[in-house]
Amino acid sequence: MAAFAALAPSSAVSLDNLIWRGDRLASAATPGLPTGHAQLDAALPGGGWPVGALTELLVPHVGVGELGLLLPLLAQIPAQRRAVCIAPPNQLYAPALAAAGVPLDRLIVVHTASPAHARWAARQALNSRSCAVVLLWLAAADMGALRRLQLAAEESATALILIRPANLAAQPSPAVLRIALAGRCGGLEVRILKRRGPQLAGPLAIDLPWPGGLPRPDGPEPAEPAEPLQPAGPGDVSVLRPAAASPISSAHALVRPLPTRSGPANLHARAR
Repeated sequence: MAAFAALAPSSAVSLDNLIWRGDRLASAATPGLPTGHAQLDAALPGGGWPVGALTELLVPHVGVGELGLLLPLLAQIPAQRRAVCIAPPNQLYAPALAAAGVPLDRLIVVHTASPAHARWAARQALNSRSCAVVLLWLAAADMGALRRLQLAAEESATALILIRPANLAAQPSPAVLRIALAGRCGGLEVRILKRRGPQLAGPLAIDLPWPGGLPRPDGPEPAEPAEPLQPAGPGDVSVLRPAAASPISSAHALVRPLPTRSGPANLHARAR
């Protein structure tokens, strides 16, 4: 009896990590991977994306900003580890990923012929135990398939993030974290549908910077100067001339920009 009494306090502490209390965030046994967004980290158990668990991002359409939300995660892949993107709906645009700090030599992109092949590839990536994170674009999956993915993530202690259509929000899921995304000016509206903790009162507004440090084309217009610049005198041109707006040189990481086609070199040579 004395031995059991001695073990009681430590057992209570260890069991506390396994208990999910509905009135507060669960204490994760393993710290989460930082999302790169302080507001979102504060709302997630473990302070980031769950490790060794399944997460679902539910999107209304491809390109709403799901990859922009995940770029900070992809940018922090440690050496000797890999990030795997499986079945992305569009070609990933390497220059935009590199501009966001993603190490391309640690990123693997897998294209598959069917959802079943995509799920198989995800399980193989998880079982390799060489990945820091696995991203899987997946629409068709029943509860059994999702449960197998969840178990593979647990056994490999790897973060597995599924990107799925928003109309599947009512479908039961073994994911420990489910997040619905919606577009907003300058970023995303993030609504946490499921987490190990109390329900949030409302969505989070997450700002997403445009790759390359340039202003977002859907962001607010720059403020006009209070007073127009005037020349210093007759015939004098002010050197404080507003700079011309620079073109957007980066694109969404899921979109390859259309090639620009220049006209003949002498088209305007004689225009005066």
